[in-house]
Amino acid sequence: MAEGMIKVATIAGSDASGGAGLEADLKTFCEYGLYGMAAVTVIATMNPDNNWSHGVSPIAEDVLRSQMETIFKGVGVSACKTGMLGTEYAVELAEEYIKKYNVENYVLDPVMVCKGAGEALNPELNLAVQKKLLPLAKIVTPNLFEASQMAGCEEPTTVEQMKIVAKILVEKGAKAVFLKGGNKLANCKDTGLAIDVYCDAERCEEVETSLVNTSWTHGAGCTTAAAITSGLAQGLSAYQAVLLAKEFIRQSLADSFPLNKWVGPGNPSNWRKEKAIFKNNNYVLL
Repeated sequence: MAEGMIKVATIAGSDASGGAGLEADLKTFCEYGLYGMAAVTVIATMNPDNNWSHGVSPIAEDVLRSQMETIFKGVGVSACKTGMLGTEYAVELAEEYIKKYNVENYVLDPVMVCKGAGEALNPELNLAVQKKLLPLAKIVTPNLFEASQMAGCEEPTTVEQMKIVAKILVEKGAKAVFLKGGNKLANCKDTGLAIDVYCDAERCEEVETSLVNTSWTHGAGCTTAAAITSGLAQGLSAYQAVLLAKEFIRQSLADSFPLNKWVGPGNPSNWRKEKAIFKNNNYVLL
């Protein structure tokens, strides 16, 4: 490892198919030129003999703690993110180590559902995440479903509704919110835009890029949160990190592909073809 290389970590589930979870995070860290580490919380599997149905197997608490010791005490991080936690002890361990090692650049990706599963993995865990982790996060990155669960309201379907929900999350203690609408908004294909919302105490505004017309979006949320984490580790503000991450995921999805008949991920390495840097409060293509 190069001396002085920026180190980042993900506390998340392992996706056996490689498209989402910590696998997507580590690929993203690498594309940003960072040294990535991972604490595995659960192992997510998919059954090809049962229409790709999902299984989630938690990692034992003592093993998870040993991973956290390795990362936070043994190495140290400039930033970290959490994804699928799966158990209350995983939430508590994340809170403990983020506090103990004063990780200011913490990104909360409140993963509540495996893409395609269609229901919350553990609704009872949501309150623990909001109580223990939301106040610690520099930014939280929910999708529409996750935001509605955290805000206690109906799932937003328009940009204006997204702004209302994002403001509710700020009122609940979030320092900043990046609410991902992407290709899920009703009129996104008509506008040709992938529209998300960024909200903090000072601003609440739309963040747009051109819409990538693809069904292969497995791991897009994980990749986006990991890209924001990477930007924070490199010294960007939360808003700047969001703008750069938005371009990163657009490029990734532009080269998305099918893994099988059920799912397909983006390609984070597509970033190399048209790499961007952040300059003058916006990204600039190199």
